[in-house]
Amino acid sequence: MPNPECEDIQFVKDQLELFQLIFDSIHNGAIVTDIDGIVTHLNKAYADFLGVPVAECIGKHCTELVESSRMHIVARTGRPEINHMQMIRGKNIVVYRFPIKKEGRVISAFGLVMFQDVGEMVRLAKRMHELESQLKRYKEKQVSLRSTHYTLDSIVGSSRTITDLKQDALMAATNDYPVLIVGESGTGKELFAQGIHHASPRAVHPFVQINCAAIPKDLLEAELFGYDRGAFTGALSGGKPGKFELANKGTIFLDEIGDLPLEMQPKLLRVLEEKVFERIGGNTVMQSDFRVIAATNQNLERLIEAGRFRRDLYYRLNVISLSIPPLKARKDDIVPIARHLLGCSPQQPGDHEVGLSPLAVDALLGHSWPGNVRELANVLDRAKATMGGETVELEDLPVALRPSAAMPVDAGTMPIQQVKADAEKAAIVAALKKTGNNKVKAAALLSINRPLLYKKMKKYAIALDGKG
Repeated sequence: MPNPECEDIQFVKDQLELFQLIFDSIHNGAIVTDIDGIVTHLNKAYADFLGVPVAECIGKHCTELVESSRMHIVARTGRPEINHMQMIRGKNIVVYRFPIKKEGRVISAFGLVMFQDVGEMVRLAKRMHELESQLKRYKEKQVSLRSTHYTLDSIVGSSRTITDLKQDALMAATNDYPVLIVGESGTGKELFAQGIHHASPRAVHPFVQINCAAIPKDLLEAELFGYDRGAFTGALSGGKPGKFELANKGTIFLDEIGDLPLEMQPKLLRVLEEKVFERIGGNTVMQSDFRVIAATNQNLERLIEAGRFRRDLYYRLNVISLSIPPLKARKDDIVPIARHLLGCSPQQPGDHEVGLSPLAVDALLGHSWPGNVRELANVLDRAKATMGGETVELEDLPVALRPSAAMPVDAGTMPIQQVKADAEKAAIVAALKKTGNNKVKAAALLSINRPLLYKKMKKYAIALDGKG
């Protein structure tokens, strides 16, 4: 008959063998001591690391194996030591020491030795830091690529109108309602759209822009909603996401919304109302969490009367309205914008701040600016490209901006600009004659720099001998 006592003994032996196998399977060094620091258990990995057999370690004091061991101290104090550094066989190693308690009393101590050298851990930590920094740079770059180039601070102007508009735009940025921006071409509608997005909680997500007037009618639906594989001849094999899909969690800017084809308007209305759509050639209903901003230089109410724009779409878009007046209606902004364009937005390496002469300022203020800020930027870019000095003079501006261009002149009267030009030419000729055609000295005599002297000589067709 089976002997129950023998079976119990065998069970205990099996359990002890299992525990020893588990103990030895620990990759790092493991040690157990009694409350006096005498080693009772040691796994093979730790014994191999120390270079001694397991049997020779059992029964020795822990400090006989490792001089700096603190296992006996942990057993005596009952306080664990976690992530401590210890020198073992010439290496700084991380160790963990834990008191083992039974019924609240310490009966032994357990130690775990991480075989990795501290230097390796430092290198790992350094690598982790580098990866974190790299990830941060990638995220910042991603935000930069997916976000905006302009903020509301990029909008220059000191007029009451612009100040109020910027305040309205800032308020619009605090919510998700659709915004309709109305204004003539070149007034800065895109700047306001980007500024609203940048100031909103969606700033870290995409700002997706589409010009409804620039996309051919038969391609517009694919651009807005995307398409699946094989949707039409020439479609990409993997399909393509549309603008609404790309704008998820961000903002979609529908520029020139007044040019949206009439047959596309009900499809757009559905997307705006339900935030769902389907790719062309697909049968999966897709959702997108976007904020819509639209802009137009047309009168949408007149388009509605003419049957070219849906009234329900107009009401869906025109929840918050921003109307940007033309530049000619806000004269106070012309000079600040001009100075900003000349001094704060260099386009070429080496550009520097350029001044405006009083006559040039008068000419800018007197122009009607049918092209608004875009025309002003064009005029100043041309002036910077051709000017000879560091100040934009009246003659650096296009003829259409000069007062004399439209000034009626009596037969016996000479315009003041002509008098000034004649006097300037005579002064240059006299300076060249006096300095023996030395242009450096002539420029100094005239209190102008050499590039400006060259420019004026070319303008008045003055030869090197001082004759025109």
